[in-house]
Amino acid sequence: MNKITSILFLMLFSCALLGQKSNKAEQKMLEGLTQKKEQLSDVAHQIWEWAEVGYQEHQSSELLQKMLKEAGFTIETGVAGIPTAFVATYGQGKPVVGILAEFDALPGVSQQAVPVRELREDQTAGHACGHHLFGAGSSGAAMAVKEWLASTGTSGTIRLFGCPAEEGGAGKVYLVRAGLFDDVDAVLHWHPGSSNAASATSSLANKSAKFRFYGNASHASTSPWNGRSALDGVEAMNYMVNLLREHMLPDSRIHYVITRGGEAPNVVPEFAEVYYYVRHPEMDEVRKLFDRVTKAAEGAATGTGTKMEFEVIHGIYNVLPNKTLGEVMHGKLQEIGGVSYTAEETAFATKIMTSYSSETLSPAAAQQIAPFEVREKGQGGSTDVGDISWVVPTAGMRAATWVPGTSAHSWQAVAAGGMSIGHKGMMVAAKTMALAAVEIFENPELAEKAKAELLKRRGKSFKYEALLGDREPPLDYRK
Repeated sequence: MNKITSILFLMLFSCALLGQKSNKAEQKMLEGLTQKKEQLSDVAHQIWEWAEVGYQEHQSSELLQKMLKEAGFTIETGVAGIPTAFVATYGQGKPVVGILAEFDALPGVSQQAVPVRELREDQTAGHACGHHLFGAGSSGAAMAVKEWLASTGTSGTIRLFGCPAEEGGAGKVYLVRAGLFDDVDAVLHWHPGSSNAASATSSLANKSAKFRFYGNASHASTSPWNGRSALDGVEAMNYMVNLLREHMLPDSRIHYVITRGGEAPNVVPEFAEVYYYVRHPEMDEVRKLFDRVTKAAEGAATGTGTKMEFEVIHGIYNVLPNKTLGEVMHGKLQEIGGVSYTAEETAFATKIMTSYSSETLSPAAAQQIAPFEVREKGQGGSTDVGDISWVVPTAGMRAATWVPGTSAHSWQAVAAGGMSIGHKGMMVAAKTMALAAVEIFENPELAEKAKAELLKRRGKSFKYEALLGDREPPLDYRK
């Protein structure tokens, strides 16, 4: 064996040893996460029980902070002017990897953890989007990565972002606006769902506002001519917006609910309010369409002799896909695998599937992993992760925390999220994200490649400006 061959042999042997050590460290990390399953499930279920809505998640936030502090993280509370937002940090130096955690519930979706429609008597809200699992699972991933960093002596920082009010409150936008992601190299997140997938896909940009009309009260029968109905203003606005649907781009979406319509039929309403969402795959189009909706509101007020004002509640970007990080996440999800049901869980799933059309699905679909794809154009829902993805390379995934075929924001989602099916999916996500974070720490060039992709996708002229402007967090929007 000549000298050059000997050197190559030693290099290959050293790489093999390093690989073995790395694999052992990762395996130990996953074993540690498995041991935390009961703790994480208990935390998730407690948040499920509380079901606190956006910006009111005081107990949920404190519980996650307590767990992370006990695990050795430094906690910064009340960030970006939001009492329930926090940042938990461990380590030092580069790269800085962020993991997102959510914990807000939805109003009006109360449900027991049973496979039939059954409201909880003690609760009107419910975790119909699974954010209780999101918060606990992400915290578990961060704790596992912290232990890996400590045991291997690897340089880098893991940072868990406690993100309140995703459901219509745009909590993450305020964190971005406050500069909390300025030094972060990569962000990982997940979301509960009815299937397992980790692709680089976009979403819909979204802007919402509450339009408030003010009129004059009067007796609706003896002197209606003296009144000016605020409800007329709301109805006139809604009518004009519905006419607008014919003349907007096909990918646009507008939804509304009348949140106040008056107090009694025999009183001309002096106050009425309607809450609007405006969506499109591109944030610039959302801006334009929202302005047209505002014009409709102004016209409605003029025509009904009322006064109108509106408050922007939230505004969020469409997600900017990142293929580089998405492929890492997908590979780790394939390594972890999907969700397998016990006989009891299969019976639960089979029963709950009778409440919706599921002819092409079976409970076994929770084991499958969807193929990787890159989808540039957003569709479906919206998320405030979008704003983060325009300033930091971001990758996400979904895990089957719900029975296959379940729709988000449904009682079926609340039910499965309150029992072991949800907890199993949560652990799939926690392990997948932990492995993806370790991959970035071991190969910092991945973060550099992902950043180059981000810069190319968003363009040289991009400058971040929040869709919601300079408004303060709407801490009372759910009250």
